[in-house]
Amino acid sequence: MGVSMATARAWVERWERQQERYALDREERFTVIADVVEHVTAGRPRPLLLDLGCGPGSLAARLSDRLPDAEIVAADMDPLLLELGRTHHADAARYVDTVIGEEGWADALGLERPLDAAVSTTALHYLPEPVLLRTYRCLAALLRPGGVLVNGDHFPPDGAPCSDITAYVARRRAERTGGHPQEDWRSWWDAAAREPELGDLFDERERRRPAHGVSGGGGHLTMGRHTELLHQAGFSHVTPVWQFGDSAVLVAVRVITGACAG
Repeated sequence: MGVSMATARAWVERWERQQERYALDREERFTVIADVVEHVTAGRPRPLLLDLGCGPGSLAARLSDRLPDAEIVAADMDPLLLELGRTHHADAARYVDTVIGEEGWADALGLERPLDAAVSTTALHYLPEPVLLRTYRCLAALLRPGGVLVNGDHFPPDGAPCSDITAYVARRRAERTGGHPQEDWRSWWDAAAREPELGDLFDERERRRPAHGVSGGGGHLTMGRHTELLHQAGFSHVTPVWQFGDSAVLVAVRVITGACAG
């Protein structure tokens, strides 16, 4: 199921463009996440980072550029996106095929020491709330004291009036900065299915989809609800460090010892 470097580069570049449709100021969000990780790992000789729902390695590659001495583990359940990342961003991370939130998912990571930071962007919202809480508890156990979970995603505020306002502000911002790219998520996947080099990986992806019971039930929880779940999971301090509209970067600091049951 190997993919040539040229094909991987082309499809990752298309992925980057279509993802701009869904993440307001996506590059700035990546930069802010890297800022947090840089601050938390300052002075540590080889920080260990985990990228949750890494896709084709977009965030892992940027973290690797910013922190070239870091060891990065990038986890996802999608065989096609993982292979694109392994090929196009081969030096950025060690890519792991695992279903975040399922029983034993953390064991597959092969971690031999505590994490300094776990990061994610537009990936954890697909987890149903009980699975998300279990995942947060597991991450609290995997992180060293003072380590952080940094999650960039859409966090609608509590209450429809405020939610409508933040969504409108985000939409107007997107219009002012050039609107959305022509290709969207669905059309990217439709086109990928017609790429001969990706055929075997696409077939494997389709075979796996019915088996992934943790996905498809999450939706976008409010920032307040995420904060409550993170506190329940053992993160003593939680705060947004960047926000525009309902797009935000939420940071949770691990202080209390946890236990990973996942």
